[in-house]
Amino acid sequence: MPLSPPTAARRKIHNRRIQLEGWKREDGLWDIEGRLTDTKDHDYSLGSGIRKAGDAVHDMWVRITIDQRFNVVAAEAHSAAVPYPGCERIAPSYQKLVGLNLMRDFRRNVHELFGSVKGCSHLTELLMVLPAVAFQTFASDMTETTGYDAGQKPFPLDKCHALETTTEIVRRYYPLWYRGEGEDARKKD
Repeated sequence: MPLSPPTAARRKIHNRRIQLEGWKREDGLWDIEGRLTDTKDHDYSLGSGIRKAGDAVHDMWVRITIDQRFNVVAAEAHSAAVPYPGCERIAPSYQKLVGLNLMRDFRRNVHELFGSVKGCSHLTELLMVLPAVAFQTFASDMTETTGYDAGQKPFPLDKCHALETTTEIVRRYYPLWYRGEGEDARKKD
């Protein structure tokens, strides 16, 4: 178990499952899909009625299709289970994602388009992780050092703290791109 043991007796009452997948399509585009499911371990009373233990309170899906530049060219959302009749009607609004870019202000744009009552909080929450999933999906289709020999900075550099170009990791594995200015670098000099 990666976390320390709980310090008090406890009883599980809620389950949220988020499943994310990246797909490379034959037409050169990419599909990024997400699914969010909420269930309870007990019968759950809502204004709309009782949900039996294990029945989905939320079961929501989203798919975006992107091009090589992370531009959204198609979007679809679907709500298979919702707590209240009518929640599912917002799903077609998520086609407004078309034209956004996952790497340029995507989260801010999603919040502007679907924040608060303009969208479904669960679908919107699910969208927030899609840029990282797209990034990892693209990474699966190239080596870490794509462009290294061509004089272009390797794909993963400056995308996280460990691969910031002033770190010892970069000095060791990507010496051409090492800038030698960070705290990590000063400790080794």
